[in-house]
Amino acid sequence: MEQNRQLREENHQLKEGMQTRARIDQAMGVVVALGGVTPDDAWDLLREVSMNQHEAADSGRGLVAWPAGGALPYDVGHALGIALAAHTSARCARSPR
Repeated sequence: MEQNRQLREENHQLKEGMQTRARIDQAMGVVVALGGVTPDDAWDLLREVSMNQHEAADSGRGLVAWPAGGALPYDVGHALGIALAAHTSARCARSPR
């Protein structure tokens, strides 16, 4: 009985993890398109935004819904704008002139 319960719980956690990962991957795509950054940079930017927002899945959900007519929460948009500006400034500083 206990083993069945543990397997059901593990299955549930894996399903949730897969859904969350898919949402984060979609959000990365939005950041790549919006910010003109690489997927690796998008991951770093999303991680930074989620640290400011305390929840990557919620930030990702807002970003994924936004292009389809959803409302991007102000705090997510603000944090993303700051992160993109910092990334762009750092990239410009590293470029040879």
